[in-house]
This record gives sequence, C-alpha cells and structure tokens, in this order.
Amino acid sequence: MPLSEHEQKLLEQLEQQLNAEDPKFARSMDSEGSSSRASGGVSVRYLVLGIVVAIVGLAVVLAGVATKLIVLGVVGFLLMGFGVYMATSKGSSRKGRGGEKSRGGRPTSPQNQSTLIQKLEKKWEERGGLS
Repeated sequence: MPLSEHEQKLLEQLEQQLNAEDPKFARSMDSEGSSSRASGGVSVRYLVLGIVVAIVGLAVVLAGVATKLIVLGVVGFLLMGFGVYMATSKGSSRKGRGGEKSRGGRPTSPQNQSTLIQKLEKKWEERGGLS
C-alpha cells in the first residue's frame, strides 16, 4: 500500500531532520552508499582468518580422534571456537571510547534526543491517534 502524500512529506521531513542532527548515522543507514564495514558489517580480513583458524581447528580435532588423544581434540575444538569468533567479530573499531557526542563534540542530552519523539507524538495526536 503506497504512502499518502502527507505521509511522504512527513517521511521526507524526518529524513532531513536525521541528516541535520546526525549525518554520520544517516550515511551509515543509507543503503545505496554504505559498505558493509561502514554499516557495522563483518571485516573480510577477520572472516577469512577466522575460517582458516576454524579449519585448522577441525583438522586438529580429527587428528585427536585418529590418535585417540583427548587433549588434542579439546585443543582443536577450542581452535574451532576461536576461529568462529574471529570470523564473526567486527574487527578493531576506530570509534572513540567516550560517551555519545553530537556533531559539535558536546555530549548529547536526553532532552535533545526526545524532541523528535515529541514532535512525532504531537503529529500522531493531530491525526487522531488510533481511531
């Protein structure tokens, strides 16, 4: 079901407000121009390295079964687990460790974050809510 003209205008306003308030987040949510790394995807380097480590771990488990050494099997299992962890991890992050900051470098306040929600609630009430 297509959006009405009013709803399309509201959506455009929300997009413009998002671009104005947090352009970095807006770029990361853009489906056309975002890479898997920018949108929080898995690093290809860690994926390949993790798969290789998991395969080596599987080989060590099989060697442990063939030689009937339980310790070798456990080590291989741990290697496989570590390989899967590496393959699914996002790699090193270049983000700062401080609190969330707005584009001016100042910490964001809950009041600034809630203005969008307040505006949306006001529009919802103007439209008549659920009725």
